[in-house]
Amino acid sequence: MDVVFTRTGERRYGVTVTGPQSMPRGMDPAPGYDDHIPHDLVHYIVEAELRLSGGLYGRAAQGGGSFLPRGELPGRRQRRRLHRKAARREAHLRRRDHAGPADMHRSERLTALCDAVWRMRHAPALEGGRPPWVTPPEIPEEDRPAVERIVARLEEIAPLWNSLKVGESLIFTWPDPRPVR
Repeated sequence: MDVVFTRTGERRYGVTVTGPQSMPRGMDPAPGYDDHIPHDLVHYIVEAELRLSGGLYGRAAQGGGSFLPRGELPGRRQRRRLHRKAARREAHLRRRDHAGPADMHRSERLTALCDAVWRMRHAPALEGGRPPWVTPPEIPEEDRPAVERIVARLEEIAPLWNSLKVGESLIFTWPDPRPVR
């Protein structure tokens, strides 16, 4: 599955996932835009680095997830049918995958933690710097190796994202945390 993060406007981005046997699905605009690194891109890096099959992108690779069909659809009836089909697929994945809720929770927790750690390390270089009242997040001992690996990857990816112009994209092939382009 390819995952494409596209800067779609001055303060907008979209995410598109495409599998070999499925129509493109995505979100545009996607939530959590940031000039330095958007929320869903941090999610992707966390899940790819840790190979979380029950996270947002692991689910999408299995045909589930919250991504909606992209492109021209024949009409309201077809859209409803596709939404019902996606809901059935997601319910099936939830029943079959016991790791799903744990992976999703771990993804959310580590995405917030790694984003905060990355921003603390780069605050002087970011616009406005770090406010004096912001304290570094506490990293649980068991998460330290994963957080360090993910933050190192974010340090590679953030400049690539930041340099994109409107209409340009970063493309990943799930579950590789390195961009193809």
